Amino acid sequence: MGCIPLKPPAMPSRGRHQSSSKECHRIMRRIEALDGVIGVIIGRSYGGKSLGAGSSTGSIKIQGRVPGGLKAVTQSAKGLQELFIRTEPGTEEAIAEAILNL
Repeated sequence: MGCIPLKPPAMPSRGRHQSSSKECHRIMRRIEALDGVIGVIIGRSYGGKSLGAGSSTGSIKIQGRVPGGLKAVTQSAKGLQELFIRTEPGTEEAIAEAILNL
């Protein structure tokens, strides 16, 4: 009998770190629905950290523009969650404004 080759596991579409609070998943889905957004990739989590006074779970802050998109952090139930928002070229400014209005 021959061996059946196994497919390597596919990389999750959201990046390695998939765990996040439901409020963060909700805001990520809203960001992904914006025109010009290709996808949202979850980065590192920092437990016990906060965006500051007055920020609730699901709050988001754009940290800056980088090649290929925007870097951001969102407040999760357990701390901060880094995000990379992959955008179409030239749409970063409009997307950053739209995110502030979510």
